[in-house]
Amino acid sequence: MVELPKRIAVTGAAGYVATRLIKALTRSANIDYFMAIDLRKPESAGIADIDYRRQDVGEPFSKLFVGCDIETVVHLAYDMNPGHDRRAVRKINVGGTENLLEACAAGDVKHILYLSTTSIYGAHADNPEALTEESSPRPLSGFQYSEGKAESEALLERYAIDHPECAVTILRACPVLGPNADNFVAAAFSKPFLVGVIGADPQMQFLHEDDLIDHMLVCLRQRPRGAYNLAGRGTVRWSEMAAIFGRRMVKMPAPILYGLASLGWKLRLQSDSPAAGIDFIRYRWVVDTKKIETELEMTPKYTSHQAWEAFATRKA
Repeated sequence: MVELPKRIAVTGAAGYVATRLIKALTRSANIDYFMAIDLRKPESAGIADIDYRRQDVGEPFSKLFVGCDIETVVHLAYDMNPGHDRRAVRKINVGGTENLLEACAAGDVKHILYLSTTSIYGAHADNPEALTEESSPRPLSGFQYSEGKAESEALLERYAIDHPECAVTILRACPVLGPNADNFVAAAFSKPFLVGVIGADPQMQFLHEDDLIDHMLVCLRQRPRGAYNLAGRGTVRWSEMAAIFGRRMVKMPAPILYGLASLGWKLRLQSDSPAAGIDFIRYRWVVDTKKIETELEMTPKYTSHQAWEAFATRKA
């Protein structure tokens, strides 16, 4: 088996995914040096061989990797929460990617692994049965999380062309869930009831947190180039999710639901999502994962249904 890189840096090191990845990486005797980058001190900061660097990725850090011989950088720093201050969110999400690429160029980094999202394809009425990596990104207008990921992907793709000596891997993952889930999906189900669109019950994909880490470790070893869709096998319908979680579903006509979401967002009565986010519970946005299964010979251990149950049952 190809070994993991000996010198690694991770941005967003205090986050949900990074915490689990760092724990997996620190079990490897192959790693000589590990740099953990975040504004918050991660759980891993107490581990002897981890070099914690307090850094806001929204501010330039072009010299951070110089002289450190970093082989691979995993870029996980990202503000996932919908923000009313779009400029501040973009500074972290897109500006952070720009700053990271400057640091990678200055530090002669050989591999970048970026965690993106299947939501960059958008949830649209005319989506095909399954979206492939050849499908054009169409993030929902006004849904900043996906728009920022699409912008960052474009920056990374340009960097890969300009720096062919650096392998750039983009993992387009569907929502990640499991016993330790801490993201926007987990937050949505903290509400006493869920909303749905009358006449719509879309199929959803989920990825178990353990499968994400396994796939990231394979990417760190193999350094594949390009973008890969990543999702658990099968789907779960929106109504099934509510039933498994034990949440009441309140369905409304689409125009009313969009209107309420828009008004609540503008008046800052709710900060869950702008009205565009309703499309994710109205239209299909299922992806095809044949590319990663064929090229990297990896298949998730858990189905989408099992990933959802792993999250839902931890609340019981």
